[in-house]
Order: sequence, then structure tokens, then C-alpha cells
Amino acid sequence: MGSVLLLFLLPVGGGIPAGVLLARSKGLAWPTTAGLYFASDVLLALAFEPILRLLVLLAGKVPFLARFGAALKEAMTRSAAHVGGTGAGPIALVLIAFGVDPMTGRASALAAGHGFLAGWGFAIAGDMLYYAVIAITTLRLNAYIRDPNTTMWIVLGAMIIVPVLVRYLRSLIVARP
Repeated sequence: MGSVLLLFLLPVGGGIPAGVLLARSKGLAWPTTAGLYFASDVLLALAFEPILRLLVLLAGKVPFLARFGAALKEAMTRSAAHVGGTGAGPIALVLIAFGVDPMTGRASALAAGHGFLAGWGFAIAGDMLYYAVIAITTLRLNAYIRDPNTTMWIVLGAMIIVPVLVRYLRSLIVARP
């Protein structure tokens, strides 16, 4: 179980397909695997929150960090507008964490005034949804391919290509008169 948790602790989403396939090969049930991923999110929260709080403290003293904070608030507002909201409500924050990563989700929640528990709750909820999508995709694809390495590389490639493709297609739709 420790090796699965270590894969889930990788700072990019690539640990999900590898961790899910490793858990399956070790005979771990899906609730246990999902619990390990949840534990990795909690560990991330405990490690990242002090760094985030330090950045907020320094933002009042370092102009670059103040500009970065303002840009983050602006990006959060734009992201919330994409999901039909005017502010950073729970659904918008969950979707930010789903679409980007839990650290960005938490930073957005903090910028919107949410505290530790609510902010990380939204971020972890979005990340767990992302985990579910990638885990189910990985397991279903591996049922057809039956080669964990090939499955992992296909899923990793899709994790990179699909968001780029969606943004491109969205830009084509928005560009229409």
C-alpha cells in the first residue's frame, strides 16, 4: 500500500494511472485505493497550507507576490464565469480543482475568503472527481489493452492532449460570430 500512496503523492496527475494499476496488481479493492488517494490529498493539504499562508503573508511586502495574488483573483473570477457563476462559490472552486489541481483550487478558495477546512474541502472534492475520472478510464482501458505500461502511457498522453484539444475547440466555438 505504501508504494501506491507514494505514486499518488507525485505532484502531477501521472501518479494516478500508475497507482491505480499498481493497486490492482496488488489486489487492493477500489475503496482502499480511493482512500489512499484521499490520504495523499490530506497530506498535500498539510504540506502546502503553510507555504500558501507564507506566500499570503509575504504578498503584503513583496510587490511581485502582490501582483501574483491579484492575477490569481482575476483568474479565479474568469474561471467562475465559465461555470456560470459571478463569484467563487463551492461549485466553481470544485471545478477549478478538478480542471487544474488541488493547490490551485485551495489558493482560489483562500483568495475568495474560504478558510482551511472549507477551502481544502472544495479542493479535495474536485481532485477526487478528477481521480475518479482518471482511475475509471485507466481500469476500463486496461481491460482492453491488458498491458499496464501501454495503458499508463495512453492515459498520460490523453491527460496532456485532451485539455489542449478542448481549449482549441472552445476557441473555435467562441470565435464564431
